[in-house]
Amino acid sequence: MVDPILSFPDSFWSLLTASATREPDRVVLADDYGRTLTTVQLRDSALSHAASLHDRGIGAGSVVSWQLPSTLEAMVVMAALTRLGAVQNPVLPILREREVRFITEQIGTGCLIICDSWKGFDHSELGRVLAAEIGFDLLVVEQGSPPPGGPSPLRLSMGDPDYLPSPPGEARVDEVRWVYFSSGTTADPKGVRHTDRSVMSGAAGVVGMVGANTSDVDPLAFPISHIGGSAMLAAALLTGMRLVLFDSFDPTASPMRIAAHRPTILGSATPFFVAFIEAQRSSGEVRVFGDLRACIGGGAPVTAELNRQVREVLGVPGIANAWGLTEFPVATSPRPDAAPEVLDNTVGPPVPGVFVRVVASDGQELDAGQEGELRLKGPQCFAGYVDSSLNRDAFDAEGWFCTGDLGMVDQDGNVRVTGRIKDAIIRNAENISAQEIEEALITHGSVADVAVIGVPDERTGERVCAVVVAVPNCRVTLRELVDHCQQLGLARYKHPEALEVVDALPRNLSGKVLKRELRVTFST
Repeated sequence: MVDPILSFPDSFWSLLTASATREPDRVVLADDYGRTLTTVQLRDSALSHAASLHDRGIGAGSVVSWQLPSTLEAMVVMAALTRLGAVQNPVLPILREREVRFITEQIGTGCLIICDSWKGFDHSELGRVLAAEIGFDLLVVEQGSPPPGGPSPLRLSMGDPDYLPSPPGEARVDEVRWVYFSSGTTADPKGVRHTDRSVMSGAAGVVGMVGANTSDVDPLAFPISHIGGSAMLAAALLTGMRLVLFDSFDPTASPMRIAAHRPTILGSATPFFVAFIEAQRSSGEVRVFGDLRACIGGGAPVTAELNRQVREVLGVPGIANAWGLTEFPVATSPRPDAAPEVLDNTVGPPVPGVFVRVVASDGQELDAGQEGELRLKGPQCFAGYVDSSLNRDAFDAEGWFCTGDLGMVDQDGNVRVTGRIKDAIIRNAENISAQEIEEALITHGSVADVAVIGVPDERTGERVCAVVVAVPNCRVTLRELVDHCQQLGLARYKHPEALEVVDALPRNLSGKVLKRELRVTFST
């Protein structure tokens, strides 16, 4: 198996050129429209687009934000900016004027690359408004209509690579080249600064734990402007696996379109797995994903119940759900063939090169099985926040990254994330893990999805509120949920005291429930 810590070159562009030299004709990228790019085609397209961007004045150190859906064009833009040595800022395509203004103003964007429209929203108009207001250059990429099928030209401006300057030298390798913004579970997103090396190291879990190889086909239906997009491209360039890009996901149609590519790996969060399971159930005995060897997840917890359904319906051991943050992508991951108790209850051991410690509120390191804050060290750790005032609380005196996640490490070295420190519900001065209650409630037969929040209470400070999506044609009552928790042995003070039934939980594109929105809605 490839050791990802030793095998990454000095820069992302070097990784791409090495892959193009080693296996020039291997298809590394495909899409939902029949288009493909080999490694050498990706390299050459990136060179030509980089030349066009250079003609616009973009070079080493230029700050370039881009907001594009998951398309071949987005991957080429990403690669072209690595060739130029620009500081690139991938922006999630669901973000709108308020967020994009905040981001581009905070980092001093010099150029915004944006699609003309996507999913009925006029991104080009948003770009024009902000470009006039803030004063950056604007480049609009045609994405509003599907590209022609087959080997069609990329919808990007191209130039002559012969006029490009030399690639940034090794002295620049550890400079910040990427700025990602947290996915929006807090009021204002936090700008997270990464180097080429830290972004590439985010692929260590896919390489070292999942064991990606040249036979693997992995469809990506999540936004590749998420930090997972660059990590997955790095993994594909290193291992020869093929990524298939989907710029949108429909729970009914997309699973069958994904199946047509004969995937060996499926991901990435609960809504996607629910759709894959339903597609298989609707197809009866016919195996929809006949080549599937692994399900991998990340960005949000998965339940033991969902894992059970994956085992029974999709025929693999479960979901290898990784744990990481925008600041520290893919810190831990179980192997896809791990035992059910590992897949159901943990996020696996640290990936190669990563160290995890558990710390009490007084800063003392805790032993195996004890709950505290999870802290991390490793090569994928970020280089600090754009707002440097946030760095003081981000690292402890020994340089460990303070994740803000509660958890423990078991005797076998597997990490269990039990919740967010800020997500704890404080009732009568007792800390309650919302995640523990969620894991209990999701096993109720009438509960399809659930989030647990704390809402204000004059007597206890906060009370436990369950926000539930009911199974179709089922009715859920608070009394039933309380009885269910009691049967499972949860302490009385953890039982839900309020119930809100909704049609769907608000989630970001990583699958995380936007609890801030739920608190605003149900705390009055």
